[in-house]
Amino acid sequence: MLKLYVDADSCPKNLRQIVLRAIMRNNLVSCFVADRPLKDIEQACQMHTAELRNAARKAGERDEMALRAIRSPITMVVVQPGMDSADDWIVENATPPAIAITHDIPLASRLVEKGLTVLDDRGKTYTRENMAQRLSVRNAMTEFREMGLFAEKHERMGNKQIKAFSDAFDSLLTAMLKQ
Repeated sequence: MLKLYVDADSCPKNLRQIVLRAIMRNNLVSCFVADRPLKDIEQACQMHTAELRNAARKAGERDEMALRAIRSPITMVVVQPGMDSADDWIVENATPPAIAITHDIPLASRLVEKGLTVLDDRGKTYTRENMAQRLSVRNAMTEFREMGLFAEKHERMGNKQIKAFSDAFDSLLTAMLKQ
């Protein structure tokens, strides 16, 4: 069964909403991992649980114990604060077949090594073929920043980037659900 793992610390809220809609539409098992509770994830889990229970009621389920047992497959995992604690939890618990979403290139590398399909917040897929190059570029850029050669620059998340992520995520999810 396909699972989703989201490095929720590094995933912008507007992208989490795209992912949550897909999870609820397809009833996918998912783990959002962060070092603090994220209100949007908790609300989505509660809303999805209510929707699933209402669907069961409409289908004729009347047993209150059975209805209470119905829960959303969305999980918010809160790890201890600390460097790489969310990353370590994802690496330790994620198993293929799964999609992981992260902006963190070292985490992506670790997950690709485990056989997961990894998507970044710009819609790029990390693979065994491109991971070494991406990690090398990231490490070089880190060294340049540390030497003061240039400042760290984050491109603003605009509509173009959101659409690129949404399209890539939808295509990847559709392909993996067909497998």
